[in-house]
Order: sequence, then structure tokens, then C-alpha cells
Amino acid sequence: QVQLVESGGGLVQPGGSLRLSCAASGSISSIDIMGWYRQAPGKQRELVASIIVTLSTTNYADSVKGRFAISRANAANAVYLQMNSLKPEDTAVYYCRAFGRGYNYWGQGTQVTVSS
Repeated sequence: QVQLVESGGGLVQPGGSLRLSCAASGSISSIDIMGWYRQAPGKQRELVASIIVTLSTTNYADSVKGRFAISRANAANAVYLQMNSLKPEDTAVYYCRAFGRGYNYWGQGTQVTVSS
């Protein structure tokens, strides 16, 4: 079993920044892909950004390109999401996901609220 623990959410004003962290622990030696997803009230969960861990290849939703950056820790199964120029429409619960061939894990989510 693998556990994903997110941290770094909170309340921020429009234009502000937050950095989310996700750490994976448990019975897994390496992870193929890690990603951040978000779900706003009344909406479906959507991909925000993902990274192929071994290649550091990244993918972003169009709505966050140029504002968000996903990165990974070199020596651990961890991933970060730097969020800049935050907008009210970025308000959502943000979930970390770790997946690959034969496995798919989700974190419990962390709330991000962008409001003045």
C-alpha cells in the first residue's frame, strides 16, 4: 500500500502564490508518474499538472500554463506544485496522484482558496 500526503494549501489573495507538496510513502520503490488534480464544487476532477518522474517530462492544463510549475524531489517520491498569480477560479481541493502500470493512488486532498 502507498500513502500520499499533501500539504501547503490555504487561503490566499488573488495574485498570490502557494506551494503544494506531496510525499509518497509505503511499499513502492519508484513511481512512474505523479500529478496534481483539482476539483471545484459542482465540477469534475481535472488534471492540473503531471510529471513523468524518470524523465522529468511535464504536462499542464491550459488554464495554468505559465502560472503553475510541477517539480519532483531528486531523492524521494515527492512532488511539488508551485502556484503563482492565483485566480479565484483556481479555488478547489487539490489532489496528488501517483500512478503507473498496475497501480493508482490518490492523496486525501488539500484545500486551496483564492479570495480577497
